[in-house]
Amino acid sequence: MSRSRGTAVATALLCAALAAAGCGLGPGADVGAVELTVTREFGAVPVLNRGAEASESDTVMRVLEGNAKIATRYGGGYVQSIEGVEEAERGGDPYDWFFFVDGVESPIGAADFDLGGGERIWWDYRDWSATNHVPAVVGSWPAPFATGYGGERHPVALACEGAGAACAQVRAALERAGAGDLASDSAKGAIRVLVGPWQRLRSDPAAALLEDGPAESGVYADFDCAGASCSLTALGQDGKPARQLGPAAGLVAATRRYEAPPVWLVTGGTPAAVRAAAALLDRQHLRDHYAVAVSGGEETPLPLPEP
Repeated sequence: MSRSRGTAVATALLCAALAAAGCGLGPGADVGAVELTVTREFGAVPVLNRGAEASESDTVMRVLEGNAKIATRYGGGYVQSIEGVEEAERGGDPYDWFFFVDGVESPIGAADFDLGGGERIWWDYRDWSATNHVPAVVGSWPAPFATGYGGERHPVALACEGAGAACAQVRAALERAGAGDLASDSAKGAIRVLVGPWQRLRSDPAAALLEDGPAESGVYADFDCAGASCSLTALGQDGKPARQLGPAAGLVAATRRYEAPPVWLVTGGTPAAVRAAAALLDRQHLRDHYAVAVSGGEETPLPLPEP
Protein backbone atom coordinates (compact mmCIF):
# COMPACT_ATOMS: atom_id res chain seq x y z
CA MET A 1 0.00 0.00 0.00
CA SER A 2 1.43 3.41 -0.94
CA ARG A 3 2.09 5.97 1.78
CA SER A 4 -0.48 8.42 0.34
CA ARG A 5 -3.16 5.75 0.11
CA GLY A 6 -2.36 4.57 3.63
CA THR A 7 -2.72 8.11 4.93
CA ALA A 8 -6.11 8.51 3.21
CA VAL A 9 -7.36 5.23 4.66
CA ALA A 10 -6.14 6.14 8.12
CA THR A 11 -7.87 9.52 7.89
CA ALA A 12 -11.13 7.92 6.80
CA LEU A 13 -10.98 5.40 9.63
CA LEU A 14 -10.26 8.16 12.14
CA CYS A 15 -13.23 10.23 10.97
CA ALA A 16 -15.48 7.19 11.14
CA ALA A 17 -14.36 6.52 14.68
CA LEU A 18 -15.01 10.12 15.68
CA ALA A 19 -18.26 10.58 13.76
CA ALA A 20 -20.26 10.98 16.98
CA ALA A 21 -18.07 13.94 17.86
CA GLY A 22 -18.76 15.56 14.48
CA CYS A 23 -15.53 14.82 12.55
CA GLY A 24 -15.72 16.32 9.07
CA LEU A 25 -13.54 17.49 6.22
CA GLY A 26 -13.97 21.17 6.98
CA PRO A 27 -15.75 23.71 9.11
CA GLY A 28 -18.66 24.20 6.73
CA ALA A 29 -20.43 27.44 5.91
CA ASP A 30 -20.97 30.08 8.56
CA VAL A 31 -24.44 30.10 10.11
CA GLY A 32 -24.02 33.21 12.27
CA ALA A 33 -23.12 34.20 15.79
CA VAL A 34 -24.12 32.41 18.97
CA GLU A 35 -23.81 33.61 22.56
CA LEU A 36 -21.96 31.45 25.06
CA THR A 37 -22.47 32.00 28.80
CA VAL A 38 -20.85 29.99 31.57
CA THR A 39 -21.86 30.49 35.22
CA ARG A 40 -21.84 28.74 38.57
CA GLU A 41 -24.31 28.41 41.45
CA PHE A 42 -27.56 28.74 39.47
CA GLY A 43 -26.21 31.70 37.50
CA ALA A 44 -25.04 33.69 40.52
CA VAL A 45 -21.30 33.47 39.71
CA PRO A 46 -20.27 34.53 36.19
CA VAL A 47 -17.43 32.60 34.55
CA LEU A 48 -17.48 33.85 30.97
CA ASN A 49 -19.78 35.43 28.41
CA ARG A 50 -18.83 35.92 24.79
CA GLY A 51 -20.09 35.80 21.26
CA ALA A 52 -18.77 33.20 18.84
CA GLU A 53 -19.20 32.59 15.13
CA ALA A 54 -20.67 29.18 14.38
CA SER A 55 -20.47 27.09 11.23
CA GLU A 56 -22.90 24.48 9.95
CA SER A 57 -20.69 21.72 11.38
CA ASP A 58 -20.59 23.23 14.87
CA THR A 59 -22.25 21.76 17.94
CA VAL A 60 -22.78 23.08 21.45
CA MET A 61 -19.72 21.07 22.52
CA ARG A 62 -17.49 22.46 19.78
CA VAL A 63 -18.39 26.05 20.62
CA LEU A 64 -17.64 25.39 24.28
CA GLU A 65 -14.28 23.75 23.68
CA GLY A 66 -13.33 26.52 21.25
CA ASN A 67 -13.94 29.23 23.83
CA ALA A 68 -13.15 27.69 27.23
CA LYS A 69 -10.70 25.29 28.82
CA ILE A 70 -12.60 22.05 29.32
CA ALA A 71 -12.10 18.39 30.13
CA THR A 72 -14.44 15.71 28.81
CA ARG A 73 -15.22 12.04 29.38
CA TYR A 74 -16.88 9.20 27.47
CA GLY A 75 -15.24 9.95 24.15
CA GLY A 76 -15.79 13.70 24.35
CA GLY A 77 -19.52 13.50 24.85
CA TYR A 78 -19.67 14.53 28.51
CA VAL A 79 -18.27 17.69 30.10
CA GLN A 80 -16.29 16.92 33.24
CA SER A 81 -14.88 20.38 33.92
CA ILE A 82 -14.94 23.94 32.58
CA GLU A 83 -12.18 26.40 33.46
CA GLY A 84 -10.91 23.96 36.08
CA VAL A 85 -14.24 23.51 37.88
CA GLU A 86 -15.19 19.85 37.76
CA GLU A 87 -17.97 17.57 38.90
CA ALA A 88 -17.71 16.95 42.62
CA GLU A 89 -19.48 16.39 45.91
CA ARG A 90 -19.66 19.25 48.37
CA GLY A 91 -20.92 18.53 51.85
CA GLY A 92 -22.51 15.38 50.48
CA ASP A 93 -24.35 17.25 47.68
CA PRO A 94 -23.59 16.49 44.01
CA TYR A 95 -22.40 19.30 41.73
CA ASP A 96 -22.16 19.10 37.96
CA TRP A 97 -22.36 21.05 34.69
CA PHE A 98 -25.72 21.44 32.92
CA PHE A 99 -26.61 23.37 29.78
CA PHE A 100 -29.58 25.12 28.20
CA VAL A 101 -30.05 26.32 24.64
CA ASP A 102 -32.42 29.27 24.24
CA GLY A 103 -33.67 28.76 27.76
CA VAL A 104 -34.63 25.12 27.32
CA GLU A 105 -32.88 22.05 28.72
CA SER A 106 -31.57 19.91 25.89
CA PRO A 107 -32.88 16.35 25.47
CA ILE A 108 -29.62 15.39 23.71
CA GLY A 109 -25.95 15.71 24.56
CA ALA A 110 -23.84 18.76 23.76
CA ALA A 111 -21.79 16.87 21.15
CA ASP A 112 -24.98 15.99 19.27
CA PHE A 113 -26.67 19.40 19.42
CA ASP A 114 -26.16 21.07 16.03
CA LEU A 115 -26.30 24.85 15.80
CA GLY A 116 -28.18 26.95 13.29
CA GLY A 117 -26.96 30.39 14.40
CA GLY A 118 -28.46 32.85 16.84
CA GLU A 119 -28.66 30.45 19.80
CA ARG A 120 -27.93 31.40 23.37
CA ILE A 121 -25.96 28.60 25.00
CA TRP A 122 -25.81 28.65 28.80
CA TRP A 123 -23.68 26.27 30.88
CA ASP A 124 -24.18 26.33 34.64
CA TYR A 125 -22.44 24.44 37.46
CA ARG A 126 -24.85 23.70 40.28
CA ASP A 127 -26.03 21.53 43.13
CA TRP A 128 -28.46 18.95 41.75
CA SER A 129 -29.48 17.28 45.00
CA ALA A 130 -33.05 18.59 44.60
CA THR A 131 -33.28 17.72 40.90
CA ASN A 132 -31.07 17.02 37.91
CA HIS A 133 -33.90 18.09 35.59
CA VAL A 134 -34.72 21.77 35.08
CA PRO A 135 -36.75 21.80 31.86
CA ALA A 136 -36.78 25.56 31.24
CA VAL A 137 -35.36 28.78 32.68
CA VAL A 138 -36.08 32.48 32.25
CA GLY A 139 -32.45 33.66 32.13
CA SER A 140 -32.02 33.52 28.35
CA TRP A 141 -34.62 36.23 27.62
CA PRO A 142 -35.58 37.19 24.91
CA ALA A 143 -35.19 33.49 24.03
CA PRO A 144 -37.16 31.40 23.37
CA PHE A 145 -39.65 34.04 22.19
CA ALA A 146 -37.30 35.75 19.75
CA THR A 147 -35.45 32.64 18.57
CA GLY A 148 -37.63 29.61 19.15
CA TYR A 149 -35.84 26.55 20.46
CA GLY A 150 -34.64 23.18 19.21
CA GLY A 151 -33.88 24.65 15.80
CA GLU A 152 -37.34 25.99 14.97
CA ARG A 153 -39.56 28.95 15.70
CA HIS A 154 -42.75 28.44 17.66
CA PRO A 155 -45.86 30.58 17.98
CA VAL A 156 -46.26 32.38 21.31
CA ALA A 157 -49.62 32.29 23.09
CA LEU A 158 -50.58 34.69 25.87
CA ALA A 159 -53.24 33.57 28.35
CA CYS A 160 -54.42 36.04 30.99
CA GLU A 161 -56.54 34.95 33.95
CA GLY A 162 -57.60 37.84 36.16
CA ALA A 163 -54.35 39.61 35.27
CA GLY A 164 -55.79 43.08 34.70
CA ALA A 165 -53.17 45.62 33.65
CA ALA A 166 -50.41 43.01 33.91
CA CYS A 167 -51.72 41.37 30.74
CA ALA A 168 -50.96 44.49 28.70
CA GLN A 169 -47.52 44.75 30.35
CA VAL A 170 -46.65 41.19 29.34
CA ARG A 171 -48.02 41.62 25.82
CA ALA A 172 -45.85 44.71 25.31
CA ALA A 173 -42.78 42.91 26.69
CA LEU A 174 -43.29 39.95 24.35
CA GLU A 175 -43.66 42.26 21.38
CA ARG A 176 -40.43 44.04 22.31
CA ALA A 177 -38.75 40.64 22.63
CA GLY A 178 -39.65 39.82 19.03
CA ALA A 179 -42.37 37.26 19.66
CA GLY A 180 -44.35 38.47 16.65
CA ASP A 181 -48.11 38.09 16.41
CA LEU A 182 -49.40 36.31 19.50
CA ALA A 183 -51.42 33.16 18.95
CA SER A 184 -54.42 31.81 20.81
CA ASP A 185 -53.81 29.70 23.90
CA SER A 186 -54.86 26.58 21.97
CA ALA A 187 -52.40 27.10 19.09
CA LYS A 188 -50.52 23.92 18.31
CA GLY A 189 -46.86 23.96 19.35
CA ALA A 190 -47.13 27.35 21.06
CA ILE A 191 -44.87 28.56 23.85
CA ARG A 192 -47.47 29.57 26.42
CA VAL A 193 -47.23 32.55 28.76
CA LEU A 194 -49.70 32.37 31.65
CA VAL A 195 -50.40 35.62 33.47
CA GLY A 196 -52.53 36.04 36.58
CA PRO A 197 -52.79 35.44 40.32
CA TRP A 198 -51.64 31.97 41.33
CA GLN A 199 -55.10 30.97 42.50
CA ARG A 200 -56.28 31.42 38.89
CA LEU A 201 -53.32 29.67 37.25
CA ARG A 202 -52.81 26.65 39.48
CA SER A 203 -55.46 24.55 37.73
CA ASP A 204 -53.40 24.54 34.52
CA PRO A 205 -51.60 21.15 34.26
CA ALA A 206 -48.22 22.68 33.43
CA ALA A 207 -48.47 25.41 36.07
CA ALA A 208 -49.56 22.85 38.66
CA LEU A 209 -46.14 21.17 38.42
CA LEU A 210 -44.79 24.00 40.55
CA GLU A 211 -46.72 22.74 43.57
CA ASP A 212 -45.05 19.33 43.21
CA GLY A 213 -41.58 20.76 43.86
CA PRO A 214 -38.41 21.30 41.79
CA ALA A 215 -38.11 17.61 40.91
CA GLU A 216 -41.26 17.96 38.79
CA SER A 217 -41.21 21.61 37.67
CA GLY A 218 -37.57 22.66 37.91
CA VAL A 219 -38.81 25.79 39.72
CA TYR A 220 -37.42 26.57 43.17
CA ALA A 221 -40.57 28.27 44.46
CA ASP A 222 -43.89 27.21 45.93
CA PHE A 223 -47.25 28.74 46.78
CA ASP A 224 -49.21 27.97 49.92
CA CYS A 225 -52.91 28.65 49.37
CA ALA A 226 -55.59 29.04 52.00
CA GLY A 227 -58.94 29.92 50.54
CA ALA A 228 -58.50 32.73 48.02
CA SER A 229 -55.10 33.76 49.37
CA CYS A 230 -51.81 32.32 48.09
CA SER A 231 -48.42 33.10 49.60
CA LEU A 232 -45.10 32.66 47.77
CA THR A 233 -42.25 30.69 49.35
CA ALA A 234 -38.67 30.85 48.03
CA LEU A 235 -36.83 27.53 48.05
CA GLY A 236 -33.15 26.93 48.64
CA GLN A 237 -30.79 24.95 46.42
CA ASP A 238 -31.77 21.82 48.33
CA GLY A 239 -35.38 22.32 47.23
CA LYS A 240 -36.59 23.03 50.77
CA PRO A 241 -38.46 26.16 51.96
CA ALA A 242 -35.95 28.91 52.73
CA ARG A 243 -37.89 32.18 52.98
CA GLN A 244 -41.53 33.19 53.15
CA LEU A 245 -42.08 36.02 50.66
CA GLY A 246 -45.82 36.36 51.29
CA PRO A 247 -48.93 37.01 49.17
CA ALA A 248 -47.60 40.34 47.88
CA ALA A 249 -44.68 38.63 46.11
CA GLY A 250 -44.60 38.05 42.36
CA LEU A 251 -42.85 35.34 40.37
CA VAL A 252 -41.48 34.88 36.86
CA ALA A 253 -40.62 31.25 36.14
CA ALA A 254 -40.67 28.71 33.32
CA THR A 255 -41.38 25.00 33.22
CA ARG A 256 -42.25 22.29 30.73
CA ARG A 257 -44.61 19.34 30.84
CA TYR A 258 -43.30 16.23 29.10
CA GLU A 259 -42.14 17.19 25.58
CA ALA A 260 -44.61 20.05 25.17
CA PRO A 261 -43.27 23.57 24.56
CA PRO A 262 -42.16 25.61 27.58
CA VAL A 263 -44.73 27.41 29.72
CA TRP A 264 -43.83 30.72 31.33
CA LEU A 265 -45.58 31.86 34.51
CA VAL A 266 -46.02 35.52 35.41
CA THR A 267 -47.87 35.28 38.67
CA GLY A 268 -48.15 36.16 42.36
CA GLY A 269 -50.50 36.13 45.30
CA THR A 270 -52.35 39.32 44.32
CA PRO A 271 -53.01 41.37 41.13
CA ALA A 272 -50.43 43.91 42.34
CA ALA A 273 -47.88 41.11 42.73
CA VAL A 274 -48.59 39.96 39.16
CA ARG A 275 -47.97 43.50 37.89
CA ALA A 276 -44.66 43.59 39.77
CA ALA A 277 -43.68 40.29 38.16
CA ALA A 278 -44.66 41.54 34.70
CA ALA A 279 -42.29 44.48 35.12
CA LEU A 280 -39.36 42.03 35.28
CA LEU A 281 -39.73 40.85 31.67
CA ASP A 282 -36.51 42.16 30.20
CA ARG A 283 -32.90 41.04 29.90
CA GLN A 284 -31.69 43.26 32.73
CA HIS A 285 -33.90 41.61 35.35
CA LEU A 286 -33.93 38.02 34.09
CA ARG A 287 -30.43 37.48 32.73
CA ASP A 288 -28.78 34.25 33.94
CA HIS A 289 -31.52 33.49 36.49
CA TYR A 290 -33.46 30.25 36.72
CA ALA A 291 -36.48 32.17 38.06
CA VAL A 292 -37.03 35.52 39.78
CA ALA A 293 -39.31 36.60 42.62
CA VAL A 294 -40.12 40.19 43.52
CA SER A 295 -41.46 41.57 46.79
CA GLY A 296 -41.60 45.17 47.98
CA GLY A 297 -39.58 46.22 44.94
CA GLU A 298 -36.76 43.82 45.82
CA GLU A 299 -35.83 41.14 43.29
CA THR A 300 -34.80 37.69 44.50
CA PRO A 301 -33.19 35.23 42.06
CA LEU A 302 -34.25 31.64 42.74
CA PRO A 303 -33.21 29.34 44.25
CA LEU A 304 -31.85 31.10 47.30
CA PRO A 305 -28.13 30.48 47.89
CA GLU A 306 -26.95 28.21 50.64
CA PRO A 307 -26.34 30.13 53.91
